[in-house]
Amino acid sequence: MSRYSKESDLVTIHVAMGPLRAEVIRSKLEAAGIPVLLRYESAGLVIGITVDGLGEVRVQVPRELADEARALIEPVDIVGEEEEEPPLP
Repeated sequence: MSRYSKESDLVTIHVAMGPLRAEVIRSKLEAAGIPVLLRYESAGLVIGITVDGLGEVRVQVPRELADEARALIEPVDIVGEEEEEPPLP
């Protein structure tokens, strides 16, 4: 992230509840060549709670790569692949 050392160059593209999800997102983005900074809410991390904003992790990327990063982490909806639940008797 040396090229993007200024905080103003970074934007938050996702807020994860807990470090596990944030680390998965970081791994996916870095594999695509996008540098990532994770900003942890410290109390939740220390206590291990992810309630009411505690444990929140902000995933930040360089502003010019934000759209590409968002596209990489968006859930993919496959039309026609979902099965409906059978009706209850």
